[in-house]
Amino acid sequence: MSVRKRFIAGAVCPRCQAQDSLAMWRENGVDVVECVHCGHQMREADKQARASVRSNEQVIGIFHPD
Repeated sequence: MSVRKRFIAGAVCPRCQAQDSLAMWRENGVDVVECVHCGHQMREADKQARASVRSNEQVIGIFHPD
């Protein structure tokens, strides 16, 4: 089964600053964004997973596409 990736128009990679190089797809209930230029990845758990994180925990890697 292949994963359908969508490009994010106008988005800039936070690592290499390349524009229009970010592709997004969903993997096991997690949104994944990857720069096709440098390979940098960001992941965001769905809202249900974010809500279960306790306030005193530190979470690395939650991506908010707002």
